[in-house]
Amino acid sequence: MNNTAEHQTQKLKKPELLAPAGNLEKLEFAIRYGADAVYIGGRQFGLRAKAGNFSFEDMEKGVAFAHKRNARVYVATNIIAHNADLSGLETYLKTIKNIGVDAIIVADPAIISTAKNIVPDLEIHLSTQSSVTNWRTVQFWKDEGISRVVLAREVSLREIRDIKKHVDVELEAFIHGAMCNSYSGRCVLSNHMTNRDANRGGCAQSCRWLYDLFQTGDELDDYSEIPLFEENDDPYTMSSKDLCMIESIPDIINAGIDSLKIEGRMKSIHYVATVVNAYRQAIDAYLADPKNYSFDPAWLDEIVKASHRPLIKGFYYQPPNKEAQIYGEGPKIRKFDFVGLVLDYDNDTKTATIQQRNNFKVGQEVEFFGPATKFVQTIEKIEDEEGNSIDAARHPLQIIKMKVNKPVKPYDMMRKEN
Repeated sequence: MNNTAEHQTQKLKKPELLAPAGNLEKLEFAIRYGADAVYIGGRQFGLRAKAGNFSFEDMEKGVAFAHKRNARVYVATNIIAHNADLSGLETYLKTIKNIGVDAIIVADPAIISTAKNIVPDLEIHLSTQSSVTNWRTVQFWKDEGISRVVLAREVSLREIRDIKKHVDVELEAFIHGAMCNSYSGRCVLSNHMTNRDANRGGCAQSCRWLYDLFQTGDELDDYSEIPLFEENDDPYTMSSKDLCMIESIPDIINAGIDSLKIEGRMKSIHYVATVVNAYRQAIDAYLADPKNYSFDPAWLDEIVKASHRPLIKGFYYQPPNKEAQIYGEGPKIRKFDFVGLVLDYDNDTKTATIQQRNNFKVGQEVEFFGPATKFVQTIEKIEDEEGNSIDAARHPLQIIKMKVNKPVKPYDMMRKEN
């Protein structure tokens, strides 16, 4: 499904590619691998309590790194606050404004009104936690001074085009990553199961647990449980497959979405770099020549190397059906480990200096990849920092040297199939 023909005579606006950054290192890799902007969490008021999150010091370093490379930084401040959660909010907002963040992502009207009063020049983006699904609600929030609305994941492309037609405001939408089993932010399963509030940063992802099903006895006084699964049956989950729109970049851009958002502040550096780089290539290829654009299957191959669940297109074309659900263990997916980070390359000796990030050894096949790098080779020899031959890089963050078949650059990665 493609709407490119009707837009061929129009000048396309380049959308922002927005990446997750759970810590300072992930922020740097997201930007190096092609993100136009990143969203991060501070130590308070965000919805990923288990992510690394940013101290004010790291936030300042991240903003400086991003701005030097013409990228933007948004801070998630999107809890649904209880009375006790509001303590220290004014000081927090003033601090991040002084650090130089470009916007905050907010769901709670109390935080919105506080921000408008305390830091009126700080841009406010409405979080997907607010579940905005129609143009009149978008108009309401625009009238309240919101400069960007992050749409609910449940909105279709047709609805997005209709919103754009009615309201002149920036729209942000998720194009890749985990899907919530409920309307984003409206699930209380985690609260019930673990007493961890999903709306205050503590989601235990109970929908992704494995469950057995039982039927209770028919009589009121019969509390026996009858298993509905056989002993060897796969356990049941309520887990959704992951969103992936890389095959639909023309439709996404032509719908008028201003910011294309990747989910995953708790995901690995390998995940962030791989996914961002794939979308960067697809977006740039389409904008460079919309009439002659064709999807490169290699981009999806890259995505799969960083993904751990099957992929779907969410609500963009039609409401998901039973095929969007993972009912049992799910299909086996090839997994790749990030095993090394390139620190340096000697062109004379064709030798790379690599920081170990996971075990690898002589004889294994590895793949080097980066914004402008991609090749596969077999490891023939490894040397430690003193030049001694070793059979494997076993120690965390160990520095080694090895011959490479093609030139590599600092911040390129090395991975191997698990």
